[in-house]
Amino acid sequence: MIGRLSGRIGHRASDHVLLDVGGVGYVVFVSERTLAALPGTGEAASLYTDLLVREDLLQLFGFMTPVEREWHRLLMGVQGIGARASMAILGTLGPDAVARAIALGDWASIRAAPGVGPKIAQRVVNELKGKVPDMMVMQGGAPLGSDVGSDVGAGSVPEPVPGAAWQAEALSALQNLGYAPGEASTAVAEAAGMTEDADTATLIREALKRLAPKA
Repeated sequence: MIGRLSGRIGHRASDHVLLDVGGVGYVVFVSERTLAALPGTGEAASLYTDLLVREDLLQLFGFMTPVEREWHRLLMGVQGIGARASMAILGTLGPDAVARAIALGDWASIRAAPGVGPKIAQRVVNELKGKVPDMMVMQGGAPLGSDVGSDVGAGSVPEPVPGAAWQAEALSALQNLGYAPGEASTAVAEAAGMTEDADTATLIREALKRLAPKA
Protein backbone atom coordinates (compact mmCIF):
# COMPACT_ATOMS: atom_id res chain seq x y z
CA MET A 1 0.00 0.00 0.00
CA ILE A 2 1.31 3.42 -0.99
CA GLY A 3 0.38 5.68 1.92
CA ARG A 4 2.28 8.86 1.13
CA LEU A 5 4.29 10.31 -1.72
CA SER A 6 6.77 13.18 -1.62
CA GLY A 7 8.40 14.62 -4.71
CA ARG A 8 8.06 17.39 -7.26
CA ILE A 9 5.03 18.22 -9.33
CA GLY A 10 5.83 17.41 -12.95
CA HIS A 11 2.43 18.23 -14.39
CA ARG A 12 -0.93 19.62 -13.28
CA ALA A 13 -4.27 18.72 -14.90
CA SER A 14 -7.89 19.47 -14.02
CA ASP A 15 -8.28 16.40 -11.80
CA HIS A 16 -4.79 15.04 -11.17
CA VAL A 17 -1.12 15.81 -10.83
CA LEU A 18 1.95 13.93 -11.94
CA LEU A 19 4.22 13.64 -8.91
CA ASP A 20 7.85 12.89 -9.73
CA VAL A 21 9.29 10.77 -6.91
CA GLY A 22 12.92 9.84 -7.48
CA GLY A 23 12.50 9.77 -11.23
CA VAL A 24 9.23 7.81 -11.17
CA GLY A 25 6.10 9.71 -12.14
CA TYR A 26 2.93 8.89 -10.20
CA VAL A 27 -0.43 10.03 -11.51
CA VAL A 28 -2.38 11.09 -8.42
CA PHE A 29 -6.03 12.13 -8.69
CA VAL A 30 -7.00 15.01 -6.41
CA SER A 31 -10.04 17.15 -5.65
CA GLU A 32 -10.33 20.75 -6.85
CA ARG A 33 -9.70 21.91 -3.29
CA THR A 34 -6.48 19.89 -3.01
CA LEU A 35 -5.34 20.96 -6.47
CA ALA A 36 -5.74 24.60 -5.49
CA ALA A 37 -3.70 24.03 -2.31
CA LEU A 38 -0.78 22.38 -4.11
CA PRO A 39 2.24 24.39 -5.31
CA GLY A 40 3.10 24.97 -8.96
CA THR A 41 4.84 22.73 -11.47
CA GLY A 42 8.40 21.91 -10.48
CA GLU A 43 7.86 22.58 -6.80
CA ALA A 44 8.05 20.09 -3.93
CA ALA A 45 4.84 18.56 -2.64
CA SER A 46 3.62 15.71 -0.42
CA LEU A 47 0.31 13.88 -0.57
CA TYR A 48 -1.25 11.18 1.57
CA THR A 49 -2.58 8.59 -0.84
CA ASP A 50 -5.18 5.88 -1.17
CA LEU A 51 -4.89 3.20 -3.83
CA LEU A 52 -8.03 2.05 -5.65
CA VAL A 53 -7.61 -1.46 -7.03
CA ARG A 54 -9.92 -2.94 -9.65
CA GLU A 55 -9.52 -5.79 -12.10
CA ASP A 56 -8.60 -3.47 -14.95
CA LEU A 57 -7.53 -0.35 -13.09
CA LEU A 58 -5.14 1.02 -10.49
CA GLN A 59 -5.67 4.62 -9.39
CA LEU A 60 -4.00 6.73 -6.73
CA PHE A 61 -5.99 9.44 -4.96
CA GLY A 62 -4.18 12.17 -3.05
CA PHE A 63 -5.06 14.16 0.08
CA MET A 64 -3.50 16.94 2.10
CA THR A 65 -4.05 15.25 5.48
CA PRO A 66 -4.59 11.72 6.87
CA VAL A 67 -8.01 12.83 8.18
CA GLU A 68 -9.14 13.80 4.68
CA ARG A 69 -7.94 10.44 3.39
CA GLU A 70 -9.89 8.63 6.11
CA TRP A 71 -13.05 10.53 5.19
CA HIS A 72 -12.52 9.42 1.60
CA ARG A 73 -12.34 5.80 2.73
CA LEU A 74 -15.48 6.18 4.85
CA LEU A 75 -17.37 7.85 2.02
CA MET A 76 -16.31 5.08 -0.34
CA GLY A 77 -17.94 2.58 2.01
CA VAL A 78 -21.37 4.16 1.46
CA GLN A 79 -23.44 2.46 -1.22
CA GLY A 80 -23.66 4.65 -4.29
CA ILE A 81 -20.48 6.60 -3.50
CA GLY A 82 -17.55 5.86 -5.75
CA ALA A 83 -14.12 7.43 -5.77
CA ARG A 84 -15.18 10.30 -8.00
CA ALA A 85 -18.22 11.13 -5.88
CA SER A 86 -16.13 11.02 -2.73
CA MET A 87 -13.59 13.40 -4.23
CA ALA A 88 -16.43 15.68 -5.36
CA ILE A 89 -17.82 15.82 -1.81
CA LEU A 90 -14.41 16.50 -0.26
CA GLY A 91 -13.58 18.99 -2.98
CA THR A 92 -16.81 20.89 -2.45
CA LEU A 93 -16.89 20.88 1.34
CA GLY A 94 -13.48 19.88 2.67
CA PRO A 95 -13.11 17.34 5.50
CA ASP A 96 -14.08 19.78 8.26
CA ALA A 97 -17.37 20.74 6.61
CA VAL A 98 -18.10 17.11 5.77
CA ALA A 99 -17.83 16.25 9.47
CA ARG A 100 -20.00 19.22 10.38
CA ALA A 101 -22.69 18.38 7.82
CA ILE A 102 -22.88 14.74 8.88
CA ALA A 103 -22.95 15.55 12.59
CA LEU A 104 -25.75 18.08 12.09
CA GLY A 105 -27.72 15.88 9.69
CA ASP A 106 -27.29 18.52 6.99
CA TRP A 107 -27.60 16.29 3.93
CA ALA A 108 -28.34 19.31 1.74
CA SER A 109 -24.70 20.37 2.09
CA ILE A 110 -23.56 16.91 0.97
CA ARG A 111 -25.96 17.15 -1.96
CA ALA A 112 -24.21 20.34 -3.09
CA ALA A 113 -21.35 18.21 -4.44
CA PRO A 114 -21.58 17.60 -8.21
CA GLY A 115 -23.20 14.27 -9.08
CA VAL A 116 -24.58 13.59 -5.59
CA GLY A 117 -28.36 13.24 -5.42
CA PRO A 118 -30.61 13.68 -2.39
CA LYS A 119 -31.01 9.96 -1.63
CA ILE A 120 -27.28 9.34 -1.65
CA ALA A 121 -26.65 12.49 0.40
CA GLN A 122 -29.12 11.30 3.03
CA ARG A 123 -27.50 7.88 3.02
CA VAL A 124 -24.09 9.44 3.66
CA VAL A 125 -25.43 11.30 6.70
CA ASN A 126 -27.33 8.30 8.07
CA GLU A 127 -24.50 5.79 7.64
CA LEU A 128 -21.59 7.96 8.76
CA LYS A 129 -23.03 10.00 11.63
CA GLY A 130 -21.63 7.49 14.11
CA LYS A 131 -18.12 7.99 12.73
CA VAL A 132 -17.90 11.72 13.45
CA PRO A 133 -16.73 11.46 17.10
CA ASP A 134 -13.87 9.11 16.24
CA MET A 135 -12.85 11.33 13.33
CA MET A 136 -12.72 14.33 15.64
CA VAL A 137 -10.44 12.44 17.98
CA MET A 138 -8.29 11.33 15.04
CA GLN A 139 -7.83 15.00 14.20
CA GLY A 140 -6.39 15.52 17.65
CA GLY A 141 -9.36 16.36 19.82
CA ALA A 142 -9.04 19.99 18.77
CA PRO A 143 -11.56 22.20 16.96
CA LEU A 144 -12.05 21.17 13.36
CA GLY A 145 -9.94 23.31 11.08
CA SER A 146 -7.23 24.03 13.64
CA ASP A 147 -3.58 23.39 13.01
CA VAL A 148 -3.36 20.70 15.68
CA GLY A 149 -2.38 17.42 14.07
CA SER A 150 0.34 18.88 11.83
CA ASP A 151 2.75 16.38 13.35
CA VAL A 152 0.65 13.37 12.31
CA GLY A 153 2.95 10.64 11.14
CA ALA A 154 5.87 11.85 13.24
CA GLY A 155 5.46 8.85 15.53
CA SER A 156 4.27 10.75 18.58
CA VAL A 157 1.41 9.32 20.64
CA PRO A 158 -0.73 11.69 22.71
CA GLU A 159 -0.63 11.18 26.44
CA PRO A 160 -3.90 10.12 28.06
CA VAL A 161 -5.78 13.10 29.47
CA PRO A 162 -8.01 13.27 32.56
CA GLY A 163 -11.80 13.55 32.46
CA ALA A 164 -11.86 17.36 32.65
CA ALA A 165 -9.63 17.65 29.58
CA TRP A 166 -11.78 15.12 27.69
CA GLN A 167 -14.84 17.23 28.45
CA ALA A 168 -13.05 20.38 27.28
CA GLU A 169 -12.06 18.67 24.03
CA ALA A 170 -15.61 17.44 23.46
CA LEU A 171 -17.04 20.90 24.17
CA SER A 172 -14.58 22.52 21.77
CA ALA A 173 -15.44 20.05 19.01
CA LEU A 174 -19.20 20.57 19.45
CA GLN A 175 -18.86 24.35 19.36
CA ASN A 176 -16.88 24.03 16.16
CA LEU A 177 -19.74 22.02 14.69
CA GLY A 178 -21.94 25.05 15.20
CA TYR A 179 -23.62 24.38 18.53
CA ALA A 180 -24.01 27.31 20.93
CA PRO A 181 -21.66 27.20 23.96
CA GLY A 182 -24.56 26.88 26.38
CA GLU A 183 -26.30 23.94 24.74
CA ALA A 184 -22.99 22.22 23.98
CA SER A 185 -21.84 22.61 27.59
CA THR A 186 -25.12 21.22 28.92
CA ALA A 187 -24.99 18.22 26.58
CA VAL A 188 -21.39 17.41 27.49
CA ALA A 189 -22.13 17.74 31.20
CA GLU A 190 -25.12 15.39 30.89
CA ALA A 191 -23.06 12.93 28.88
CA ALA A 192 -20.26 13.03 31.46
CA GLY A 193 -22.76 12.46 34.28
CA MET A 194 -24.30 9.44 32.57
CA THR A 195 -21.05 7.85 31.38
CA GLU A 196 -18.34 7.40 33.99
CA ASP A 197 -14.74 7.90 32.83
CA ALA A 198 -15.93 8.63 29.27
CA ASP A 199 -13.21 9.61 26.81
CA THR A 200 -13.53 12.37 24.23
CA ALA A 201 -15.11 10.26 21.50
CA THR A 202 -17.69 8.82 23.88
CA LEU A 203 -18.58 12.25 25.25
CA ILE A 204 -19.03 13.64 21.74
CA ARG A 205 -21.16 10.68 20.71
CA GLU A 206 -23.41 10.89 23.76
CA ALA A 207 -23.66 14.69 23.57
CA LEU A 208 -24.70 14.52 19.92
CA LYS A 209 -27.51 12.17 20.87
CA ARG A 210 -28.80 14.77 23.30
CA LEU A 211 -28.42 17.58 20.78
CA ALA A 212 -30.14 15.72 17.94
CA PRO A 213 -33.43 17.30 16.84
CA LYS A 214 -36.41 15.64 18.50
CA ALA A 215 -38.87 13.99 16.12
